[in-house]
Amino acid sequence: MDSKKKAILDRIKHLEDAVAKGREYLESGKYANWHGFRPLFVDKVRDGKVLPPDKDWIKNVFLPRTEKDLRKAQETLDKMT
Repeated sequence: MDSKKKAILDRIKHLEDAVAKGREYLESGKYANWHGFRPLFVDKVRDGKVLPPDKDWIKNVFLPRTEKDLRKAQETLDKMT
């Protein structure tokens, strides 16, 4: 298998896992501490506790961006084959 194709397949797998975790977080609150949801620079802290991500952010920002990246990766894979 070509190394570029393998890298794209790994990326697709990672993005599919991220979408699944995002949807599960919206449904049940599971994966609230998953590293993919953490902000890059500063955690939201209240009373000494790190707050989970806002569900609106997951629904309106994280999932659309991740799904868009997934579509692009799949299109790239289709072009290669």
